[in-house]
Amino acid sequence: MNTLSNSPLLERQPRLHGLYTMMLIRAYEERLALLQQNGAPGTCTSVGQEACAVGVISTLDWRDRIITNHRSAAHLLARGADPQRLMAEVLGRADGYCGGHSGSLHISVRELGVVLTSTIVGGGLSLAPGVALAQRMGQGEEGGVVVVFFGDGAACEGILHESLNLAVQWQLPLLFVCENNQWQAYVHRLETMADDAIYRWACGHGLETQRIDGNDVDAVSAAARQSVAAIRADGRPRFLELLTYRQRGHLEPDDLAYVDHAERERWLKRDPLVLMRERLRAEGVLQDNDLAAMQQQVSQRIDAAQNFAESSAWPDPQQLLQHVYA
Repeated sequence: MNTLSNSPLLERQPRLHGLYTMMLIRAYEERLALLQQNGAPGTCTSVGQEACAVGVISTLDWRDRIITNHRSAAHLLARGADPQRLMAEVLGRADGYCGGHSGSLHISVRELGVVLTSTIVGGGLSLAPGVALAQRMGQGEEGGVVVVFFGDGAACEGILHESLNLAVQWQLPLLFVCENNQWQAYVHRLETMADDAIYRWACGHGLETQRIDGNDVDAVSAAARQSVAAIRADGRPRFLELLTYRQRGHLEPDDLAYVDHAERERWLKRDPLVLMRERLRAEGVLQDNDLAAMQQQVSQRIDAAQNFAESSAWPDPQQLLQHVYA
């Protein structure tokens, strides 16, 4: 997890870790959106979904593996990725995690256990059982769990059912996490689903499932912790559907002309950062000066990430054919 480095504040109040990480994710993605509006390479943000990433990934340890999707920055930062190297990768620079080869949409970070970022809708679902099978066969660390993140759009792909079936038949240590953010690119989920309770689809394959308020990081964390512990104990897959909301467009820039603005306003009132901030205030954990200190360091880290990325060298053209099959 990203934290305030050597911070007495977070040592004194560990409950602030989750809020700080969500703040860092939000600031990073909003900065990326601003850079894209000024000509930087495009990417897909997950603003509004931060509690999903932080809640789930906070329950994992070094044994576990992650497969993510085109809205991957939140998962990577929650896992502990360096914003400087991550932004350098998005901008195609040599100091990025993949040397500028992957851009924003195909990042893998071996040292963090992030196996794959797949831009193919449902692509991660097709590979997750294989990674989980490798874990079960001893290719990973004993007790390791594989977590695959996907959206409600990917849930409409047939590969979801193939993967669920295989995971149950082979008893794979796999946690399916559906971040149901209401929007499938530019189409509302209710336009594509006869039954929009995605967790029920997994029930049909015999998985234990939960549907959780994905904007409540504590609820997400509790559900994920229970699921991960159960998978470690019996090696069988589980399924979480997290109800959340994508606050920004599918790609930048996006005028959100297709959005139901009344629905959007309802969800904005349940912004995950606001919910967590107010809960911690009510618990007496968060004071105004603490919040100001956290905001200041987040801002400094994002400024440093942009400066690092923009000053990083471009990859050597001679490396163009590295890491490819021909």
